[in-house]
Amino acid sequence: MLNKQINQQRGRLLVVDDQPINIQAIHQIFADTHDVFMATNGQQALDFCSRTPPDLILLDVEMSDMDGLEVCRRLKQNADTRSIPVIFVTANTHSDHENACWLAGGVDFVNKPVNPITLRNRVRAHLTLKFQFDLLHDMAFMDGLTGVANRRLFDERLEAEWRRCKRSHQPLSLIMIDIDYFKLYNDHYGHQMGDDCLREVARALKTCISRPYDLLARYGGEEFVCLLPETDLAGALVIANALLDAVKALKLEHVRSSLDQLVSISLGVASEKDFAEERSPEALLQSADAQLYEAKRNGRGQVGGG
Repeated sequence: MLNKQINQQRGRLLVVDDQPINIQAIHQIFADTHDVFMATNGQQALDFCSRTPPDLILLDVEMSDMDGLEVCRRLKQNADTRSIPVIFVTANTHSDHENACWLAGGVDFVNKPVNPITLRNRVRAHLTLKFQFDLLHDMAFMDGLTGVANRRLFDERLEAEWRRCKRSHQPLSLIMIDIDYFKLYNDHYGHQMGDDCLREVARALKTCISRPYDLLARYGGEEFVCLLPETDLAGALVIANALLDAVKALKLEHVRSSLDQLVSISLGVASEKDFAEERSPEALLQSADAQLYEAKRNGRGQVGGG
């Protein structure tokens, strides 16, 4: 089942070549099976990978402004892009040239003019390895009870998205979520029902998170957190209210709650757009937590930060 899921996954390919005709040829090979993006010089490629890292790069070696070897070396020096597999596309078959491709950090190389069958198979093989690695990584960072990401993955992603959004001058938003009166729920219904409640709430929250780079994680106990890259405060508030409504729609009984005797959540929303030097990811987290406290202080079952 997992292999089938991996094989059916549509990869995001970045093709880097200073000759548009070469990009067009590769685009025709993969357009039906993958999402293909393009860059015509090294700096464009680095900027694209910094903003939205692809699953795999097909990289020309000989380019006018910055050659492919230097592009690959810079990608491997960056913690946010070093895991992207790079297949070099080159017309040079000399052994010293091949060695340079390996030393720069490439995972493979193919010769120009490309053989479509060979290129498809090389790309399929390296994408499969990457997707398998990503799947194992996700499993290691998954909360066993709720099936969403765990605190460890959230901490890792918060740091990475802070750096990425700061570089690309994009906003980064955060939503802290707490199940109201959850201790009373556990005391009344028992811990087994409490675990079921956590799973149901997590399932409802997941329905509101649609973009692949957004992250829902269990922060601890009855707390969840939602990381929203490239989302401003207004957008985050829309998502927060959708999360609030999704849990309300469950209509889970909670006789010890003063909020219609149903399970509800309180949420705190914060956003960063200026990334001043004195600010940090921890400051964004503290801001969201402060807004969550305000939502609880004002009666719970609501969004703080608007």
